[in-house]
Amino acid sequence: MTAAISVIPRATEKAYAQSQNNTYVFNVPLTANKQQVVAAVETQFNVKVTAIKTLVQSGKAVRFSRGKNRYPGTTTRKDAKKAYVTLAKGDSIQVFDQPTAEEEKK
Repeated sequence: MTAAISVIPRATEKAYAQSQNNTYVFNVPLTANKQQVVAAVETQFNVKVTAIKTLVQSGKAVRFSRGKNRYPGTTTRKDAKKAYVTLAKGDSIQVFDQPTAEEEKK
C-alpha cells in the first residue's frame, strides 16, 4: 500500500520558463519514488502525466559560529528533491497567475 504524498509546485523563474513548454517543477518528499509522484500529481491536479524526471539537490554547506571565535564549524542544509513533470498535450496546471486583459491594458 502506498501512502499519499503531497507535491508542491515551485514558483521560480526557471519553473515558469519550463511551464511554457508544458513541464512543471514540484518539490517532493525525499522518500517518494517516481510512481508515487505521478499518482500524486494526477490526483491533485486532474491531469495526465507523460514523463517525469527526479533529482535530489544536496544541501549547501554553511558556516556557523556560537559567538566570537568560539566553536566555529560547518554544517549542511537539508537535501531537497525536485520532480520535473511533463503533461499530455492539452493539459495544464495554473501554478502562476496569468494577468487578465484589464490588467494588461494598465
